[in-house]
Amino acid sequence: MILITGGLGFIGSHVTRALLDLGEPCLAVSRSAAPRELPEGAAAERLDMADRSAFLALGDRYDITGIVHLASAPLRGTDVLAELRANTSGLLNALEAARAWGVRRICVASTIGVYAGVRGAVFREDAPLPPGAPHPTPAFKRSAEALAAVAADNAVSMRIGAIWGPHGRADSPFFAIPGLVNAAVRGEPYPKPVHAGDGIDALYAPDCGRAIALLQTAGTLRHGVYNIGSGRVTTNAQVVAALRKAVPDAPIELAEGRSQGEEQRLDVTRLHDDTGFAPAYDADAAVADYVAWLRYSTTTTGISRSVRS
Repeated sequence: MILITGGLGFIGSHVTRALLDLGEPCLAVSRSAAPRELPEGAAAERLDMADRSAFLALGDRYDITGIVHLASAPLRGTDVLAELRANTSGLLNALEAARAWGVRRICVASTIGVYAGVRGAVFREDAPLPPGAPHPTPAFKRSAEALAAVAADNAVSMRIGAIWGPHGRADSPFFAIPGLVNAAVRGEPYPKPVHAGDGIDALYAPDCGRAIALLQTAGTLRHGVYNIGSGRVTTNAQVVAALRKAVPDAPIELAEGRSQGEEQRLDVTRLHDDTGFAPAYDADAAVADYVAWLRYSTTTTGISRSVRS
């Protein structure tokens, strides 16, 4: 059984589904008491990740053979030290549990944000990272990578890029794709200026879940750090072209050209070579799938289930 911390959250729910599709039973743990739809083959428990005794006690009730550690405090509150302490405690508890239970592999979430300050259009895992970090989240993730590497020989750090799709935020401060799709489904214009040429290495959430599941279950991994992304830049113009097929009457406006600097993407050669992963969704397929999910969610619940925090 694979333990997924944060397994009821945005990315975690897709990892759980992907692992089940690979035939792996899952235990999804979260601070939340109420799971969303729990697929057959998955169990769920509420857990405070910083509670060492409660964390280790999971091994008394379940035969856990692998860990995907995704859970973290948001690191956007006023008490940064408290959030760093909680996140570090959760990570150390996961690493201790991995050792105590003798799991085959522990995959630890990191972020594309660790590349802040790295020059060039392509981010490779072996790129030297500049000193310091511009925000608490990449600062913690860089420390988490270092701690995982020295605490466990079987630890893998995952530098996760721009993920969007079902159960995710209806808008993002970092890229326009989820906001454009949600606004189009609501029949509203997107409230912020959007340039056609701006783009980002965006990965649709089900693809992200499958990439992480493949890393967790791969027979042999040759590296300790892997990028999780599409390996290509998706522009706003591509997303809007897909939206005009899926939602023909959407009130979408794009400004010409680009507002940002050079678009950057993640090098995913390691991920592909060691797991065989390739994205299953291009822009058209991802937008069509997300539009269908949002419409179904609104129809069945009366409100969108996209996460807004």
